[in-house]
Amino acid sequence: MVSDLIYYERNLPHWLPPGELIFITFRLSGSLPQEVLERLQDEARLLQQGCGLDPAAQYAEQKKYFGRFDALLDGTDHGPTWLRQPEVAAIVAQSLHYPDGKGYNLRCYCIMPNHVHLVVELPVEAPPLAKTLQLLKGYSSRQANRLLGLSGTFWQAESYDHVVRPGELERIINYVVENPVKAGLVDDWEKWPYTFIAKQ
Repeated sequence: MVSDLIYYERNLPHWLPPGELIFITFRLSGSLPQEVLERLQDEARLLQQGCGLDPAAQYAEQKKYFGRFDALLDGTDHGPTWLRQPEVAAIVAQSLHYPDGKGYNLRCYCIMPNHVHLVVELPVEAPPLAKTLQLLKGYSSRQANRLLGLSGTFWQAESYDHVVRPGELERIINYVVENPVKAGLVDDWEKWPYTFIAKQ
């Protein structure tokens, strides 16, 4: 039986083994319409079943699935965009940095208007990443709701994550930092104030 410390499942499976690099995306609650979510969840279930594909082909399909998911978020034509506000983005940035060196080693992140991308490395002795993310999201949601005068669910419970395969780290970091450019928010990623890359 796989330890629940490194694996959990809601709508998508989450395999988060210590010692690996993990690419994570989480988003604001209500940032995608329900009918879109249902369609994406159906696609995710088909991918889980494998659809008779070999692992390389299945991985390619997962990348396409995530590309569609992320493009919908980048459109920001539905739901809240609280992370666009500098004070809210600062709360989220502080929350992302807090576990650095303890729960994970932070490689990069980008805070978009309605979602967050990050890449972390899990030390072998780190607590379960699912627990670290739960604490991070819980703290930032309380602080952001207080600032905004809101109550209720701030973050969507489900996150998208996958283990970074050998040779793809640079591509994924580029994807993360270039997200504001792709979404048409800036013409150079360095102009987006809510991006971070760790010095190596």
